[in-house]
Amino acid sequence: MLPIADFDYHLPPERIAQTPVEPRDHSRLLVLNRATGQLEHRHFYEIGRYLRPGDLLVANDSRVLPARLYGQKASGGKTELLLLKQRDAQRWEALIKGKVAVGTNLIITGHNGAQIQASVEELLESGSRIVCFEQPINDRLPELGSMPTPPYITAPLTDPERYQTVYSAQAGSAAAPTAGLHWTPELIEQVKALGVGWANVTLHVGLDTFRPVQTENALEHQIHSEWYELSVETAQAINATRAAGGRIITVGTTSTRVLETVAQAQGLSLTDGEIQAAAGWSSIYIYPPYEYRVVNSLITNFHLPKSTLLLLVSALAGHDLIMQAYAEAVERQYRFFSFGDAMLII
Repeated sequence: MLPIADFDYHLPPERIAQTPVEPRDHSRLLVLNRATGQLEHRHFYEIGRYLRPGDLLVANDSRVLPARLYGQKASGGKTELLLLKQRDAQRWEALIKGKVAVGTNLIITGHNGAQIQASVEELLESGSRIVCFEQPINDRLPELGSMPTPPYITAPLTDPERYQTVYSAQAGSAAAPTAGLHWTPELIEQVKALGVGWANVTLHVGLDTFRPVQTENALEHQIHSEWYELSVETAQAINATRAAGGRIITVGTTSTRVLETVAQAQGLSLTDGEIQAAAGWSSIYIYPPYEYRVVNSLITNFHLPKSTLLLLVSALAGHDLIMQAYAEAVERQYRFFSFGDAMLII
């Protein structure tokens, strides 16, 4: 039994960040030392203070798709789609607002009058639907779609690139890997100059990442799956860092899920084994107690109450220390969630 109520906390609505801090690296940084229990309050641009020559930062280079589509039923009535996963060239799993039956024809209208037709083919157990477009839409998404910011962000996003990391490259996410939003090209170069390595993985983030655990026993929660890729180059960088005694520091829970998925499948431990390149679907569910196999430290944002991400960070730092840190972050008026401040767990 793992009571999800133990991972709840009170967050005043005004603590949910509606807009990003400018510049990116001027967000606040709560540094949590697992060994001493000490909490330090910094800004993200000071993160180099806590990095050592020989460390390796591993970031998720997935890029958010303009996956929110607006249109109407052919029979009349407006609707809204959020693309979640591509099934084949023309079929996507999507969330659709309202009651839209299987067989319904849709007309999607994008920017400058761009249009495409689609039909609803299947209703899935999760409540999402399979939608078939009249032609592949990957190349047309920039003209058809808009950026899908989470529902707790109600302020308009004036610059879509602000919901992308500066190193994003592989399109496929329905939400941003938000721990990476704090980095600027200049800050990346600064930490590299300290002798810290940088490597990328890819994990296409799904919206299930943000869904609260609904079961009283967190162990009964059904975890989502997300597509990942770990390249030969990144595997080599990880192995070299581990062999030299450096730390593997993941930028975000998504990078963490990639490394721990692969390490678990390949039988690695924190001190033994070499990781190999891999790709596939990650459905790893990390909750306390969990023995991390590759990840030594983590850069992350502040997560929703009763979420699988809060369980993941609690597995790294311990339940009591995480809840203490969150209580202090609320008291000190940190900004929470996607456009909020950051935490470094060392």
